[in-house]
Amino acid sequence: MRIAIVGAGIGGLSIAVGLQRVGAEVTVFERAAEVRAGGSGLSVFANGLRALESLGLGPQFAAITDKQAESFGAGQRRPDGRWIAQIPSYSVGELRIVDRTDLHRVLLDALEETTVRTSAEVTSASIDGTVTIRTGVEADSSQASVGSQPESLERFDLVIGADGLNSRVRETVEPGVGPRYSGYSAWRGITERSVDLAGAAGETVGRGLRFGIAPLMDGRVYWFAVANMPEDASFADEKATVRDLFSTWHAPITELIAATPAAGIRRTAISDLATPLSTFHRGRIVLLGDAAHAMTPNLGQGGGQALEDAATLSALLKPVIETSTNFTDSADAADTGTAAEVDSQLRRYDHLRKKRSQSIAAKSRALGAVFQMRSPLLSGLRDAVFTAVPSRFTAAQAASVQRWEPPEA
Repeated sequence: MRIAIVGAGIGGLSIAVGLQRVGAEVTVFERAAEVRAGGSGLSVFANGLRALESLGLGPQFAAITDKQAESFGAGQRRPDGRWIAQIPSYSVGELRIVDRTDLHRVLLDALEETTVRTSAEVTSASIDGTVTIRTGVEADSSQASVGSQPESLERFDLVIGADGLNSRVRETVEPGVGPRYSGYSAWRGITERSVDLAGAAGETVGRGLRFGIAPLMDGRVYWFAVANMPEDASFADEKATVRDLFSTWHAPITELIAATPAAGIRRTAISDLATPLSTFHRGRIVLLGDAAHAMTPNLGQGGGQALEDAATLSALLKPVIETSTNFTDSADAADTGTAAEVDSQLRRYDHLRKKRSQSIAAKSRALGAVFQMRSPLLSGLRDAVFTAVPSRFTAAQAASVQRWEPPEA
């Protein structure tokens, strides 16, 4: 089978690995001139680890992470450093924090050298598997006039849209569904040296502000800072802005910001999908990751859900790929056994993934609204409730999100 994957993010590269290993002829189209991770960290919980193992990437991932997260105190703190709520260590025992750059390298190393085509933007996809490709695009092709780069058409047995929040492939599956701004944006960075965390990580929550800390294997620290602001907010100096916002918060927050190069601090408007999709596939197109269920990062499940998607789709398509040949040139491809079986497995994928991923997206958005409260009264009430909730309840909620196994083909 010839399969096109649109987007070389974590989801796109993961599904490419899974499908290539079972014999599919895979091409990944990436608009950027090079595959890059964006310089931030990623939390991978137990469900993400199961997905990586299912994709055959468990040992490679283990080599770039360790179990140190379970040795850190975690939960929520006040800006003065006092704990509001602590999460039992056993509930995050399998959590791994990884530098996205390292994970991208592992995924790329697992693919055949010519799999990824960079500077190749898929501008549209049709339900018959035809994609329109604009080649030679710039890093930000939005600045280029329409038609200024050459376009070509290619036909595939299956097109997988892994092109993120602003997916163009999604328009063919369910037109008109775009992003919805959450009301807050996040700075992310990784320190260029190790920083002593005094055995504590997790999040610190204030009024309309939040700061997260996660240790990496080599002693460096991934951190994020969240603030309520207009979607189009602009700052002359991003590092100075985030430093000033959190200048009175507990140690080592200011040290973490100081230990991160200004060029490595990036701010992103946090958005999810405005409306849950009614389906993740149509014809020979199927969606994966943020293209299907973009979510806010408040549960740390964006990457994990993309990995689940990749592992699920790979498992379901494996028996079809192993017994099929390309059917794009069939005179009546819709009537072939292969086409019918692919359609059946895509419907099963939709059934398995839609409810779970959309439920997690809704929970994540709700949690973000609670964390980003600005009212002194409401934020005080929030902190009191967090303190009163038994830790076993918090652990049970975390376990329910992380409970997942890949399907049997």
